[in-house]
Amino acid sequence: MMKNLFLAATLVLALSLNASSHKVVNNVSVITLDQEKEYKKVETSQVPTEVLKQAGAKYAGYALIEAHVAGDGEYKLVLSKDGKSLKVYFKGTGEFVKEEA
Repeated sequence: MMKNLFLAATLVLALSLNASSHKVVNNVSVITLDQEKEYKKVETSQVPTEVLKQAGAKYAGYALIEAHVAGDGEYKLVLSKDGKSLKVYFKGTGEFVKEEA
């Protein structure tokens, strides 16, 4: 009888340890680092026409101050209007990506 009680206690302990370690595995967080792209300054004349067309339509009245390009062909344009600067991002095809104040 004592042997069965000891066996039962060992089994319960093993199961609880297994369950708790299983919880730890399920609660593991995956951390991804969003590396910032590196942009190289380019002449505004080097920006694709479609990018300029889409930027002009979306940001009418803004002046293009600077243009930069990333290795993947994404463009960062620095625009200005009424003393406020704005960074806008477009794919080389003219597709809008994001805007930063």
